Amino acid sequence: MVLVDTSVLIDFLRGRQNETTQKFDDLLSSRLPFGINAYIYQEVLQGAASESDFQKLKKYLDTQTIYALARGLASYAEAARIYFRCRAAGVSVRSTVDCLICQTAIENHLSLLHHDTDFTRIAQVVKELKIF
Repeated sequence: MVLVDTSVLIDFLRGRQNETTQKFDDLLSSRLPFGINAYIYQEVLQGAASESDFQKLKKYLDTQTIYALARGLASYAEAARIYFRCRAAGVSVRSTVDCLICQTAIENHLSLLHHDTDFTRIAQVVKELKIF
């Protein structure tokens, strides 16, 4: 099972060809289970260029599996710990949302498909994060 990050969805929806959009194409073709989380849902919708695009994106995203943080405040504490661990290792994390996305992947035993160097750096510190 795979959590597909905003960076991949944006590239895919814009028709960009790169290694991660190819992996996403392969994922779609193989019918492997994948999904997003609420943060990715919001980030993709925020990128809409018009009301019409917003509605199309929302209609598509509403059909996707949505993975959630399952442990209440403990999940948020663990996401904060990801940030803390990275900072202690000298790795800058630019987005709190990225830590929440990582925690969602970890809690739900998902591999993360991304096109964002922040996740690559986080995964070097947080071994529990599996990259697709």
